[in-house]
Amino acid sequence: MAGSQDFAADPRNANLKVWLNGALIPTNEAKVSVFDAGFVLGDGVWEGLRQHKGALLFLDTHIDRLFRGAADIALDLGLTRDQMIAALHATLAANDMSHGAHLRLMATRGVKKAVNQDPRNALGSATIVIVAEYKEPSPEIVTRGLNVVTSAIRCTPADMFDMRLNSHSRLALIRALLDVIPKGGDEALMLDPAGWVSSCNATNFFWVKDGEVRTSTGEFCFNGVTRGNVIKLCEANSIPLKLGSFALDDVHTADEAFVTGTFGGLTPVRAVDDHVMPGRTPGPMTQRLRELYDALKDEQAR
Repeated sequence: MAGSQDFAADPRNANLKVWLNGALIPTNEAKVSVFDAGFVLGDGVWEGLRQHKGALLFLDTHIDRLFRGAADIALDLGLTRDQMIAALHATLAANDMSHGAHLRLMATRGVKKAVNQDPRNALGSATIVIVAEYKEPSPEIVTRGLNVVTSAIRCTPADMFDMRLNSHSRLALIRALLDVIPKGGDEALMLDPAGWVSSCNATNFFWVKDGEVRTSTGEFCFNGVTRGNVIKLCEANSIPLKLGSFALDDVHTADEAFVTGTFGGLTPVRAVDDHVMPGRTPGPMTQRLRELYDALKDEQAR
């Protein structure tokens, strides 16, 4: 049993290099200080990116989100936008990667002079790490689908812990997943503070009912790049779409469902809280959107 981020093992990952503060270092030698704000507090932001046919997909959108998130937490990344993009490409080049790579770009407030919460104790230079790995979603997930279980852990508003900020602090989301694993959950479905359907612990959640694609308002879920692309694909292809506040009962009577994320794209859902989706997996709408998304990726790579 595994979630939407399950991946097939690839032997090419045995001898890769990591970009660490401007240097390309073998994976087993890449280390950060125990005084680093990311290790001590989860103080930082990150981006996940996919390489497809030589291109980094939706690169501008990801870089925009990274710099916006850094500004939100008053973090000086120490690199310009162009320098950050160059670092991504340098990492791919050092590993001779042209297709199928998944990158994790991580930025923290850097080394601190003391182990405490105060950001003013940071010594002034951000820690920037880029890990590039050959990672493709497990092919079994597409036909098996995910078993999603609703968690008692809820999403939070922006004035508490903003779900739209790609923060290193993921403990609340990990708790949601831990809550549902004993119940057979591959992924946790989380409600917003009012009890409406919001997000999964690592992905955004969509479902289909009577030919209409439905999802949350976006106020309490991840600011997902893939989520945004699916919404645009629906609008561009005259696919009925509704963003709103939906009760869990609406999901329990859905015709099909799927989750979205940079790594897996669109991953079908087999069941929610033991309510099995009727018909095959993936459902026809999910399959259509997967095909449209694949075409969009190819367009990006041209």
